[in-house]
Amino acid sequence: MIENRASKDGQPSGDELLRSLAALANPHRLRILAALTGRREYVSELARQLRISRPLLHMHLQRLEAAGLVTGELELSEDGKAMKYFQAAPFALQLDPASIAAAVATLSEKDES
Repeated sequence: MIENRASKDGQPSGDELLRSLAALANPHRLRILAALTGRREYVSELARQLRISRPLLHMHLQRLEAAGLVTGELELSEDGKAMKYFQAAPFALQLDPASIAAAVATLSEKDES
């Protein structure tokens, strides 16, 4: 689960901003977010649409979910099969020198490089 250390003005903490930017810094993950815009999708169908393997899709979805950019939900089909659906989470990132300076002030001490 993501620790919410957002400031009082609702801007992400430095750690949250880094997670979001790292998650968005991949063309597959950008395509996944685009495909999930305004709708939710079953993992297997999403893999077919994007023409990537389910294991690769799962890896990217885990990264997006850890950054809080998508949410996943398990559902049981009528025949009892577990199906995982994902959708884009509402988010907005504002990047300007002032918002970056505010985020830097909240970075945790550990080096994530």
